[in-house]
Amino acid sequence: MSSSPTITPLIHKLARRDALSDEERSVLAGLLGPERHVPAGGLLVEPGDRPGFSTFLVSGFCARYSLTVDGGRQLTEVNVPGDFVDLHSLLMRQMDHGVVALGDCVIAPAAHADLRRLTESHPHLARLLWLETVVDGAIHRQWLVTMGQQNAASRLAHLVCELYRRLESAGLARDYRFSIPMTQVDLGDVLGLTPVHVNRVLMDLRQQGLLEWRAGLVTIPDWDSLVSLGQFDPTYLRLQSDVV
Repeated sequence: MSSSPTITPLIHKLARRDALSDEERSVLAGLLGPERHVPAGGLLVEPGDRPGFSTFLVSGFCARYSLTVDGGRQLTEVNVPGDFVDLHSLLMRQMDHGVVALGDCVIAPAAHADLRRLTESHPHLARLLWLETVVDGAIHRQWLVTMGQQNAASRLAHLVCELYRRLESAGLARDYRFSIPMTQVDLGDVLGLTPVHVNRVLMDLRQQGLLEWRAGLVTIPDWDSLVSLGQFDPTYLRLQSDVV
């Protein structure tokens, strides 16, 4: 049985970790409700929401964010197609953060009632989705390390390496190129830098022949050197085959 195009990136990603049966692929496709378009800058989830469903990102890019009391914004994870942006809301109930569209997005809901039934009827699939939330936590931990221990250039290199591997695992990037609609303001809100500082770092990496980032198209001319600069080890992304 072929996968629904809507869930193809998720299938690609899960299949990197463990084998999926045709039935499990069908169950995943059947979880999703009607698609909805969200324009760039629109909110998929707001802090304080109590959703009755988890949101699946069909296409586009979005980011989790938290706000400070003085209006500052920190992006705490970038979501790529094939991600459930708030699968943890099945248990978390009230959201303590929001999710914003970085560009135009298409999303689809998976009702919590259906997800609860899935945990009982398809335990292997439930474990694979549980692993998705575990990887989310691993990404947050890794971002804390890079923010606290690496300089600006190393932080940006790490972010680019992570995004490339995540997109590649979903079948959405190859040949060390990918597209993503992140502005320098967005990058600053991820890396804890001003847009001016982000621009300087991008220029420096371009001059070193490590990275090109133009109009949303990212090209990595020297993958090994960028990995070294970013101290990037993809183990935390759990992209290797392993029985779950």
